[in-house]
Amino acid sequence: MALPRGIRNNNPLNIRKGNNWQGERKNQTDPAFEQFESMTYGLRAGFKVLKNYQTESLPRQKRADTIRKIVRRWAPPSENNTARYIQTVAELTGCHPDEVIHFTDRRKMVALVHAMCRVECGEDIDVGLIESAYDLI
Repeated sequence: MALPRGIRNNNPLNIRKGNNWQGERKNQTDPAFEQFESMTYGLRAGFKVLKNYQTESLPRQKRADTIRKIVRRWAPPSENNTARYIQTVAELTGCHPDEVIHFTDRRKMVALVHAMCRVECGEDIDVGLIESAYDLI
């Protein structure tokens, strides 16, 4: 059985092409999604995007700092079953969908990314790798 695309690409959050990332593979063969040299770099990129969702320069109402807001932006209903995605991430993290999650809360951010990877790839990513990627930010 073939590995999920996000695992093959070392991009377990399935970040679409469009940015120059640290740790990108030089030879990009996937036409739609970023490919990374290692899983840690792919996870780091995901954390960078999530951090940007919460930037202080955004007005409070535009920040994506809850599971509901993050997932609606990450996986819009035009492409995904966003309601199910939100529900699954909330269940896996133990957080309410409207609970504010600050990027500086390492434990909750690691849990969030772990749950999002599960939804995106259908597989669990090693929590140690996720923690290592968070620490690179």
